[in-house]
Amino acid sequence: MAHDTTHAPEHLTSVSVDPREMESFSRMAHDWWNPDGMFRPLHVMNGARLSLIKETVCDHFLRDPDQDRPLEGLRVLDIGCGGGLLCEPMVRLGATVTGVDALEKNVKTAKTHAKQGGIEVDYRHGTIEQMVEAGETPYDVVLNMEVIEHVANPRDFIADCAAMVRPGGIMMCSTINRTLKAFAFAIVGAEYVLRWLPRGTHQYDKLVRPSELTAYLNLAGLNVERVTGMSLNPMTERWRLNDDTSINYVTSAVKPG
Repeated sequence: MAHDTTHAPEHLTSVSVDPREMESFSRMAHDWWNPDGMFRPLHVMNGARLSLIKETVCDHFLRDPDQDRPLEGLRVLDIGCGGGLLCEPMVRLGATVTGVDALEKNVKTAKTHAKQGGIEVDYRHGTIEQMVEAGETPYDVVLNMEVIEHVANPRDFIADCAAMVRPGGIMMCSTINRTLKAFAFAIVGAEYVLRWLPRGTHQYDKLVRPSELTAYLNLAGLNVERVTGMSLNPMTERWRLNDDTSINYVTSAVKPG
């Protein structure tokens, strides 16, 4: 979750990077692994996200999700990896994982936490465009979770992300729909009433509708296979997967080949 601009090493020039977003995430970077801190909503969401990722990836690659390491042998790229909240569980599931983030503070946090836990993740400070330009080998799985609503140019960003999916590979994107319900719950409720997130974390005009994301993915040469809604019960703080995409949703898309 995060991208950044200007000069090296902390700031990177990129069409997908919004400097205002980077300033906000920079202030929060130290708090990634605090389950009661500013990233508490992601910690709460992680169980549902991981369940859907494992189910979707195993279904696509004909793996048994009940195995101890069902993603063994698969290469996974987590774009906007933040402090590594998804990278580490992916390694535990058997995948070889690369995490890239445009904010250097996030990468340092992620590296430190992985080292403390004895977990191997290839963390990179950089942007997806740099990976494409460098001719990186495409991945089996690309995770693009809670990132697109923070970038400057979502269409070009998705095109670059898609370039890192190998033929026959899959990309999963999660984000927030641009609806009045999402504005009420994900912005006003989460940021101003319940204060689960710092004010200004999300901007309504940068939220992405499922139809728009599908169009970006199709333009990038990917076929959308599934759109799954995610709903939070604020009383129990539990997420469940369903058909309601009016606030949070996850899109799975496959590159033919």
